[in-house]
Amino acid sequence: MQRAFNRIALLLAVCLAAACVRGTKEAPQPLRPFPRVEIPAVLTDPQERTDYGIAHYWDAYFAGSGNTDSTAVLGVPTEEVEQALANFIGLLDHTSLETAQKGVKILFKGIETAQKADTSSHVYTVLTEMVVSYLYDPNSPLRDEDYYAPFAAAMGRSSLTPAELRAGYNYQAAVCSLNPRGSVAADFEAQRPDGSTFTLHGIKAENTLLFFSNPGCHACGEIVASLKELDLDPLIASGKLAVVNLYIDDDVNAWLAYVGGYPDSWYNARDPRSAIRNEELYNVRAIPSLYLLDADKRVVLKDADTPKVLDALAKL
Repeated sequence: MQRAFNRIALLLAVCLAAACVRGTKEAPQPLRPFPRVEIPAVLTDPQERTDYGIAHYWDAYFAGSGNTDSTAVLGVPTEEVEQALANFIGLLDHTSLETAQKGVKILFKGIETAQKADTSSHVYTVLTEMVVSYLYDPNSPLRDEDYYAPFAAAMGRSSLTPAELRAGYNYQAAVCSLNPRGSVAADFEAQRPDGSTFTLHGIKAENTLLFFSNPGCHACGEIVASLKELDLDPLIASGKLAVVNLYIDDDVNAWLAYVGGYPDSWYNARDPRSAIRNEELYNVRAIPSLYLLDADKRVVLKDADTPKVLDALAKL
């Protein structure tokens, strides 16, 4: 009896010890706030401070550690990381495209390094999905193909990306690299309802709004209404603006039935050879899509959020 009691006591002691070890191992680490960038006081030029902030935005965050689950990523609450990403993307709008893309590459390198340092974490999955959602989702107000292109290219190269997904990310990188800001937009031929044609580059205007639309598209209708409210006709008459409203799908009869509802002062036309899609001249992933071009047809805004485009037009 005593021997049995001793065995039970020993078993209880072992179980308690294991429970203590397990409890210590699973105890959640305290969460930390997303760290702020410390910009050296010697940098007084606003642009230099901005560029430094972009280059070092993620340094302190990736230097830390902690829980990575549905509530936290590297010890920072997930919602704080998401807000930090949104703030970072906003910061990219205040520098050159080259500097912005370098900042995106630094972000990806940090994600990749953090995942390799702790292979049991979900840093790579959580943060790359977050970036894709913000920069590539057609419904994201912060979407930006120029910022996303280097990120997609890095995902296409990374050994952490499932092999079967790499080709898809490489394709995204390629099509997102079409018509980057500052480049001359691809030219194309368009056909009016009366059968006459023109080319994008043949339009003479200080600015050109390129509007990819569809008949009956609710969001397109909202943009048309907003553009009418701006009363663009004086800008169009003076040569400061041209509006190219382009239909790129195949139902010509539906387009002809609808095209009369657009302002006559616009270039209302269709893509007769389906060159936009078939030759991948533009990466039109969703309709509507808006581009703003300068006098030389260089891209100023690319597939931009509607409020951003309307604000730019209001300032002309």
